[in-house]
Amino acid sequence: MDIAGITLKNPVMPASGTFGSGQEYSGFIDLNRLGAVVTKGVSLVPWEGNPTPRIMETASGMINAVGLQNPGIDVLIERDLPFLRQFDTKVIVNVCGSTVADYLRAVERLAGQGIDMLEINISCPNVEHGGIAFGQEPGMVEYITKEIKKKAAQPVSMKLTPNVTDITEIAKAAEAGGADALSLINTITGMRIDVKKRTFSVANKTGGLSGPAIKPVALRMVWQTCRAVSIPVIGMGGIQSAEDALEFIMAGAAAVAVGTANFRNPCAMPEIIEGLEKYMEENGITDLQEIRGIVNRKEK
Repeated sequence: MDIAGITLKNPVMPASGTFGSGQEYSGFIDLNRLGAVVTKGVSLVPWEGNPTPRIMETASGMINAVGLQNPGIDVLIERDLPFLRQFDTKVIVNVCGSTVADYLRAVERLAGQGIDMLEINISCPNVEHGGIAFGQEPGMVEYITKEIKKKAAQPVSMKLTPNVTDITEIAKAAEAGGADALSLINTITGMRIDVKKRTFSVANKTGGLSGPAIKPVALRMVWQTCRAVSIPVIGMGGIQSAEDALEFIMAGAAAVAVGTANFRNPCAMPEIIEGLEKYMEENGITDLQEIRGIVNRKEK
């Protein structure tokens, strides 16, 4: 299958932030089986992240307020990318920043590094505009996408936040800015309170809710977005089985990313790939394109 000119052997990849750069998981699964590896978000300089505690389990999911902790782009280039180049899989680097200049300098540093695609996390707080996320204003989304496309040597997928009024307006803004693909959804803002300690369960007070709890919302947003734009969509949010992945594909997603399920089951992605292969064989499907977006076709 093809996404923005990049051919994937299958549509399954990890969601950024749930797989590191693959080193930790390579002892459990064969990375060659994956359609792509998506790295943890990387910034121009090291980020310490938020204070602890910053992860808390919830019903059907988890809340995290890690704060995009990462060792910076130099470590990614010197340590992680050489490791990933050993495998027959595509490499997608997730980029985060706190100013437009941060994003642009990071994208420039990643040119010529053997990366297949960039995924731009625009859920980051924009420190130049009072902390509102880059991805919450259509005008800013179009602007930052356009500026990144001027500098990027690779195709660009913009990762969208669900914490907006109308996801299609954000998606159309990214497309207007020249995005080659879209990744959605990122986590939904949530909270837990420890009733015994009578305080917040994570030090940041709020965090990103992920896991099966958000799947219906993610699926709805992916379906809406696939109907609103003409560029490929990588769907994610609560996927933990082949059936979940098929729902996103039938809603129109070109590929899927698996996140929280990796923490519970390190073999989740190979199992999903095997489940997709079995479904195709049992149903006489030779190409997932035959069922991609099929619910939209049945509406007509």
